[in-house]
Amino acid sequence: MKGDALYWFLARVLDRLVWGGELLNRENLPDEAPVVFISNHAAALGPIAITSSLPVRVYPWVIEDMVDFHKAPEYLRKDFIEPQLHISPRFSLMIAILLSKISIPLLRAMDCIPVWQGDALHETYHMSIEYLVEGRNLLIFPEDPKQQMNELYRMTPFYKGFARLGEMYFKRTEKILRFYPLAVHAVERKVRVGAPISYNPYTDALRERDRIKHALESTIHDLYLKINLEAHAGIPLPP
Repeated sequence: MKGDALYWFLARVLDRLVWGGELLNRENLPDEAPVVFISNHAAALGPIAITSSLPVRVYPWVIEDMVDFHKAPEYLRKDFIEPQLHISPRFSLMIAILLSKISIPLLRAMDCIPVWQGDALHETYHMSIEYLVEGRNLLIFPEDPKQQMNELYRMTPFYKGFARLGEMYFKRTEKILRFYPLAVHAVERKVRVGAPISYNPYTDALRERDRIKHALESTIHDLYLKINLEAHAGIPLPP
């Protein structure tokens, strides 16, 4: 598919230069597409860790600002350059402008799915379902940055809107969509794959969104803590 060669090239480069981590519980990876991978964000490292680690091609959701030449510099300045690179406002915007000239063409070439706000969000869902129908795996980081960080898990609570994909995909195809939890541990440089959580089309849609959201959030918490415990105990724990 379009962008595959670029995707795998960048994955190898990022793994070598930035991530260099380990993928745990490979046996839980899907045997067929499409699926939706759900992960904690781990600041800027989460997307790098997942694309570097997974042996399957994924198509990430990205904030629409990230693929807009007018909006990207300010978004990068506020979300990445200043808080994570600790570069002063005197230089941060200039660096953000330069970075956006590289990042936007790459994200567009890799067929990332923009996440729009307000009424335009329906286009995000439309693109996502088309990708799934074509057999493409999605990658979503559903943390709500407006909520308080849980210091134990290094995560904020999830939005639940992504779970709508289950009902929309079933309505379109009459097939069950599976959501795969991933936990990124930035300190230990590990990604752990959890068992899938499948959409249930035979229950109330609103309750099912809540169930999927909470089940994935709880599972990722457990996967993250297991990495912590293994690091402390020095031995791998059973899956």
